[in-house]
Amino acid sequence: MQDAATASGGNPATAPGGNPATAAGGNPATAAGGNPVMAAGQDAGRAAGGTPAVRLTGLRKSYGHVAAVAGVDLEIAEGEFFTMLGPSGSGKTTLLRLIAGFERPDTGSVELAGRDVTRQPPYLRDVNTVFQDYALFPHMTVAENVGYGLRVRRVARPDRRRRAEAALEMVRLPGLSDRKPVQLSGGQRQRVALARAIVNEPEVLLLDEPLGALDLKLRQEMQLELKRIQREVGITFIYVTHDQEEALTMSDRLAVFNQGRIEQLGTPEAVYERPASEFVAGFIGVSNLLEREGRRFTIRPEKIRLLDEGEAPPAGSHAEPGRIEEATYLGMVTRYVVELTAGGRLTAVAQNLETAAAEALAARGRPVTVAWRDDQTYEIQGHSRTDAEASPESPDTASPDEQKENA
Repeated sequence: MQDAATASGGNPATAPGGNPATAAGGNPATAAGGNPVMAAGQDAGRAAGGTPAVRLTGLRKSYGHVAAVAGVDLEIAEGEFFTMLGPSGSGKTTLLRLIAGFERPDTGSVELAGRDVTRQPPYLRDVNTVFQDYALFPHMTVAENVGYGLRVRRVARPDRRRRAEAALEMVRLPGLSDRKPVQLSGGQRQRVALARAIVNEPEVLLLDEPLGALDLKLRQEMQLELKRIQREVGITFIYVTHDQEEALTMSDRLAVFNQGRIEQLGTPEAVYERPASEFVAGFIGVSNLLEREGRRFTIRPEKIRLLDEGEAPPAGSHAEPGRIEEATYLGMVTRYVVELTAGGRLTAVAQNLETAAAEALAARGRPVTVAWRDDQTYEIQGHSRTDAEASPESPDTASPDEQKENA
């Protein structure tokens, strides 16, 4: 069994929970406003404004002939919840490791709060990392796990205990200090890993798919919890995921990655409603791509109306006939796939206000008219990079983490 202290690349100073040796950032042990898990220096840094928490310039990292990160320029604001979203192998995990210092870029620079840390090791960077596997010490209690980074920084035992208790209170795990990790559920272990990270008061918290091991219901609950915690502590969160719902639920802004580059950067609303490319339109949620009269555009399933026979389309809308090819009853909604007479197919969803499962499934093969408003479509101007434009990828040239992500 791998020792938890080596989970971050074998350096005990960067053991689970991130960087106990982040004293270079000068995080005070006392909290702003009396909160022991919120560094006093962070509010002052935000008040000054102007300097992003993270600035990446011309960042590139290759493994053999594969460009895992292919020239990324990015600024992340102080106190922002920022998500890096993309499919497996798109470069988001490699970029997170470059920020953490676990990898060094071939070219480009990494700045944290205006300080160039490109060549600095992880333990000198004011960041902590929460991993998907949590990497808790099995022989330590919950309180000892949370306070481990403070122990490495030689914080006095009473202060360690106090701050660990405050961090556990923050993640809603009061009263569990003396338990061992094996006595906790998956969701509780995830919260302990988060408490261990925030107790060190980092400038930036990196989260590498931390909810991936949880079941769907718990994952949805934790999405809201993570956003609540981020707002309360005020730390900059950089979150890596391939789950579009997570990105849309939690992010202030998000970047969609494709083949080592940022395909689109913006707020969740902007990226969802106004995708910049065919790739983004297809990756974020379900999007219908149609071409009519030389115009390529997308329209989301929830914007499409299915009209009953004889029902007139709403004023100002575009209507086309078709046939329901597939109907899938999903409880609250039914998803319909419609083959259009003019060519192409659309996916539409309709709330089951009065529709039972049998009635929804009986709609297969039925002629139908679909309608949507022109202002609910978004024209696609550019084309995404194709696989042919990317370097050939092979397992022995990808990073170990990208290989694991692709598995």
